[in-house]
Amino acid sequence: MKIETQSTRQHILDIGYKLIVRKGFSSVGLSLLLQAAEVPKGSFYHYFKSKEQFGEALITDYFDKYQIALDALFNDSTLTGYQRLMQYWQQWLHVQADGCIDQKCLVVKLSAEVADLSEAMRVALLNGSASIIDRLTTCVQIGINDGSIATQDPQSTAEMLYHMWLGASLMNKLGHSATALERTMVSTKAILSP
Repeated sequence: MKIETQSTRQHILDIGYKLIVRKGFSSVGLSLLLQAAEVPKGSFYHYFKSKEQFGEALITDYFDKYQIALDALFNDSTLTGYQRLMQYWQQWLHVQADGCIDQKCLVVKLSAEVADLSEAMRVALLNGSASIIDRLTTCVQIGINDGSIATQDPQSTAEMLYHMWLGASLMNKLGHSATALERTMVSTKAILSP
């Protein structure tokens, strides 16, 4: 397979993401990754010094893409702050509840697995999550300003909601049921409604 439209580094990250959301970081060996990406071992080591550095780059790339999509949604000035947030949570519910065959959220998939395995990957996950919470905080503040959200503490509200949704996603994965996500949606509406 010729990789003409994207760099080899990005191609390795994209293939790695698909494998790791399905199997986990520890279960994806370098030979499996190279075979799936159809690149030689030298190409991998040209871009990444180690599997851990690859994992850190994978997490950073995931958050970069996630934040672009989040910014597009949260910058939609035709919607109230509440509407923007509810669209976000509705998308989250839809993606995570979709059979839970492949865990789409890298944070849910890797947090417990790599927190003790790799300090660099743990910090990348923590920093990426913090940037999402920052964007949620800004959106909650927009809702407070436009009167669509009643809370008066945007930072604490954003943190609590993000943590609640991560927990619900984990329970969804454990129980193969969207019940926790659906209950979290009900709680989210109650927390944010004016």
